[in-house]
Amino acid sequence: MQLPNVSGSNLARQTLTFPADFAGELNLVFVAFQQWQQRDVDGWAPLAEQIRQNTPNFEYYEFPTIQRMNFLSRTFINEGMRAGIPNEATRRRTITLYINKRPFKQALNISTEDEIWVFLFDKQGHLLWQTSGAFTPEKGDGLQTAVRQQTAVI
Repeated sequence: MQLPNVSGSNLARQTLTFPADFAGELNLVFVAFQQWQQRDVDGWAPLAEQIRQNTPNFEYYEFPTIQRMNFLSRTFINEGMRAGIPNEATRRRTITLYINKRPFKQALNISTEDEIWVFLFDKQGHLLWQTSGAFTPEKGDGLQTAVRQQTAVI
């Protein structure tokens, strides 16, 4: 599977297009569809940050994914999220996607918006590993194993 080309603005107000703007050779992406899912993303954050600190060429991102809407609505949502996230690094790695969700979900085989989706992509957007839902030690072990295997290849 491949990450489809998607563009959005991060909470530092920079426009980015993925997979072209992936910073790492390995890129972890959290896709969330509902505001309450932020707690599940936050549950993954300590492991993602630990891997980022210990693994060269690894980066992680949050992709809040919302149906397309007008400029005023997008601005209201983005500025609300920005106000709630004072950490500049988190603002840079949070890219809101206002897209037609159906083809995006089909491309990544996302079957439900009722939980977050966690993807590990290479720099070109090829899928290397995935899971869904809240962090568990087993899922964390799976991610770490995938990163170790890919790091050995890079």
